[in-house]
Amino acid sequence: MAQILTNIYDWYRDLMDNQSDPRVADWPMMSSPFPTLGLCIFYAYFSKSLAPKLMEKRKPMDLRNTLVIYNLFQTIFSTWIFYEYLQSGWGGRYSFRCQPVDYSDNPLALRMARTCWWYYVSKFTEFFDTLFFILRKKTQHVSTLHVIHHGCMPFSVWMGMKFAPGGHSTFFAMLNSFVHIVMYFYYMVAALGPQYQKYIWWKKYLTAFQMAQFVAIFTHQFQLLFTECDYPKGFMVWIGLHGIMFLFLFSDFYKQAYNKRVGRAKREAEALLAKSHANGKLHNGDVVNNNQGACMPVLNDDDELHQRKVTGNGIYLNGGAKTANSYSNGNSNGFVESIQQSNGGIGENGGARVRKIQ
Repeated sequence: MAQILTNIYDWYRDLMDNQSDPRVADWPMMSSPFPTLGLCIFYAYFSKSLAPKLMEKRKPMDLRNTLVIYNLFQTIFSTWIFYEYLQSGWGGRYSFRCQPVDYSDNPLALRMARTCWWYYVSKFTEFFDTLFFILRKKTQHVSTLHVIHHGCMPFSVWMGMKFAPGGHSTFFAMLNSFVHIVMYFYYMVAALGPQYQKYIWWKKYLTAFQMAQFVAIFTHQFQLLFTECDYPKGFMVWIGLHGIMFLFLFSDFYKQAYNKRVGRAKREAEALLAKSHANGKLHNGDVVNNNQGACMPVLNDDDELHQRKVTGNGIYLNGGAKTANSYSNGNSNGFVESIQQSNGGIGENGGARVRKIQ
């Protein structure tokens, strides 16, 4: 047993000291995987156990201003990282066909390594996505898959940073940073309030844009299966598989969110209206829609649709329709449900009719 432990330790030391990039050995968080691993484990425990218990008897926090500032910061941070990736190589010096890692002390090679480190840091700032869900008691969005995704990414990026901070696979980080610019900008505008909803009509296309990102990532990675390139094949396969996995997950969400949502909303509205016709009124607590939100943090934007309720005096004002807007991480669901009264009342003969469901 002692010999086995000795062999494991020797293998670990050889991996850390001889197989990794010596340029980053003394950089913050780079000497050992355990600080990163520990933060990832704590994040999972905090998100699924500790934080929900701490918030159990507390009221949801109003974080609108905080969300605007946070998403603005993330937009600027992602923009800077994307710019640095372009200036470090992907703006014209790198080959999209095959790009080995430059382990030299060349200024551009070091600039690329530093950019990779800041991208690694950005995976920790994204933990706040989950924190804000919990503080606002939107725990239905903190799914197991959400936590796994956020919890695994820092360690995955740490591996790339430790052994290959540059070269072919940094394409995914560069592209992902660009997507995050658009994504967090969307969240920021949505967090400003309902009066800005008209400016973010393109939410559906953002989801499609994210899926296109994953296609580009795994296509770019797997081309090395057919090309001789002095780049670690393990990283290529690992990142390529990530692209495929997330493409399927996002595609599934896209189908559920956009292809089924309208049909489901209509069925639920018809059932509710049939009930109102039978009883002569709408009851407090009648559920219009029950959407649990998506599993991925970038798609958790069906917030108030979760157990949205219709109240006889809460939806309608002066015979007009009041639009229900929702936020998750400050983002609007982009899904407007409007039920309009007839002649200033619940409806003729105690009924109500659907005016518009988008």
